[in-house]
Amino acid sequence: MPALVSFVTQLTNWYVRLNRDRLKGLEGGESESEAGLQVMYDVLLDVTILMAPFTPFITEYFYQHLRKLQPSYADAANGGGSSNPVMPGKSDSVHFLTLPAYDDGRLNADAVEAMEALQVIVESGRYVREKRNISLRTPVKCVTFILRNPSANVIESLNGPLKGYILSELNAWDLVIVPKEEEHEWVTLSLTPNFNLLGRKLGKKMKDFKTHVTSMSHADAVACLENGGLDFEGLTISAEDELVSKLAFSKEGEHWESTSTPEGDVVVAVDCTQDEAILSAGRSRELINAIQQLRKAAGLDLSDAVEVFFEESAGINVVESAVSNNTNLFEAKFQGAIPVPKKFAPSWSVVLRSDSADIGGSKVEVSICRPAVAGRCGLSDEVGYFLSTLEPSNLDGSALSITVDGKDISLSQGEDFWVNTVAKLRATKAIPWLE
Repeated sequence: MPALVSFVTQLTNWYVRLNRDRLKGLEGGESESEAGLQVMYDVLLDVTILMAPFTPFITEYFYQHLRKLQPSYADAANGGGSSNPVMPGKSDSVHFLTLPAYDDGRLNADAVEAMEALQVIVESGRYVREKRNISLRTPVKCVTFILRNPSANVIESLNGPLKGYILSELNAWDLVIVPKEEEHEWVTLSLTPNFNLLGRKLGKKMKDFKTHVTSMSHADAVACLENGGLDFEGLTISAEDELVSKLAFSKEGEHWESTSTPEGDVVVAVDCTQDEAILSAGRSRELINAIQQLRKAAGLDLSDAVEVFFEESAGINVVESAVSNNTNLFEAKFQGAIPVPKKFAPSWSVVLRSDSADIGGSKVEVSICRPAVAGRCGLSDEVGYFLSTLEPSNLDGSALSITVDGKDISLSQGEDFWVNTVAKLRATKAIPWLE
């Protein structure tokens, strides 16, 4: 059972969580999404078959859903599901299937090693955030970590394909791996005797030996480990099993918060500086969360475009300040839908969902609306009504002509109307920070 729980944790908290954008097709395109989903499907099917003898009913339930995606599922018709040969999909029950064959060719020791290092760093970074009571929605400037004797594979992976995952999980702006030649500026290596092994070997000399090794400088302790041990009063002490070594964070500065693993081989330090840029980014994350909750409540799909408006109390500009400093973040997250003050929304804008949210300690009304064409100020009600009937996605930049009370009116896109409110505000420079 512990092994199964560990597997489920790895699958849900790591594979699915780290790949959620990839699985949804938001990262890497359709081919990457298909590959990620196929891997997860294969794993779920194999585990279902493996667990069938121990949990027969729940695995049967899983199999009946998973089998529908197999090419051989169609062969189950007309009694085929109870005939040979047995195969996933075709066979009517998971209990008809043979256990999957073990294939060590699928093992990737380098990937496992790098992933284990990532997990240690992320879990340590979360713990550091908790120590300083910093919400995960508030970014941190930098995460620095020190690994004792990391392999070239781990360093390359953490600086390469895994770096983005760490930055995302810890909501950090930068990630630094301290090289070996700079370790002394960040940590202190300490040595202590392994009392269980050295008790008989040293006897009465244990006290003096403890004083000797615990008083070593960082450089001396590093040299001791590199040499494989040390000599003490005619006795050879092995660094491999007779000494316990631990790294401890030693860099000065109140803005640093750190932790080390119980084994003392990894130290993670977080720059907890909370300046205006950091706080503004944190408020932006809170607003993004509020918008996503509204989208979910409105039953929207990921591909559904909306316009976002907010309304703050008079004299308060907490949200506007946050949005103005992070326009690129919102534009990338919501297909160009940068939140803007509600006073700029067209009178014909249709609200899909609206609610009050707490952003940076301030109550803000946030609304998501159907995409709507925006018209210039001063247009007649009749022209406004006409613009309200247009579908923004159908506009191609051409001028529009209408007749109102026998009068022909020509409307130019970019002068009289725009595809959305953000485009209008940019063109008219109504909001200085929206460029």
